Amino acid sequence: ALYEALRIVLEEGLEARWERHRRNAAGLHAGLEAMGLRLVAQQGHRLPQLTTVGVPDGIDEAKVRTEMLRKFNIEIAAGLGPLKGKVWRIGLMGESSRRENVILVLAALGQILGAMGYEVPRGRALAAADAACAG
Repeated sequence: ALYEALRIVLEEGLEARWERHRRNAAGLHAGLEAMGLRLVAQQGHRLPQLTTVGVPDGIDEAKVRTEMLRKFNIEIAAGLGPLKGKVWRIGLMGESSRRENVILVLAALGQILGAMGYEVPRGRALAAADAACAG
């Protein structure tokens, strides 16, 4: 498994792999912010592989995670320690760091939040993510 993982990294190129993670994280961040969601980590201290998102007031964070998994087969994690119940942790690592996965997560999250009464600006998140992923 280690040999295969290293072969994949070498095939893509290490710098290209880092850039892909950076670009996709920028798209996810832009899309989440366009939805009116708050990124917890300060700019300059964010990891491309893990995004921590504040749960909007009045939203049941566990129900969102359950619906993401049940309806879309997307697993996002809960907060830990003092952030339990207050944040979601969205991983975008390795081969899952793909533009199409960014779009899927944003669309699914927007649909579920909208069904729970959170006002999601239609199309704004996907447009912001698309522009950030391209740049």
